[in-house]
Amino acid sequence: MFAAICLDDQNQPVYITLKLDPPEGDFLRQQYEDIIPGYYMNKQHWNSVKADGNVPDDLLKDMLNKSYQLVLGGLTKKKREELLKD
Repeated sequence: MFAAICLDDQNQPVYITLKLDPPEGDFLRQQYEDIIPGYYMNKQHWNSVKADGNVPDDLLKDMLNKSYQLVLGGLTKKKREELLKD
């Protein structure tokens, strides 16, 4: 899992939670009030972005890509190859 979407009672997204390198996550939390420590996750590595917040789309896309790369890089070579072969 490289991203999780937390939904409210009406099935609307509230948070998008992504993995980042800790220094980058800390920096972004200081820059954007709508990026907070990971909701129900390890607060050092995971960051939650308010879905209706003021985080630029390009930044959110970059965060998604980085989260994917971090999680992919943490897999074994065999698992990575299995995942990427399709």
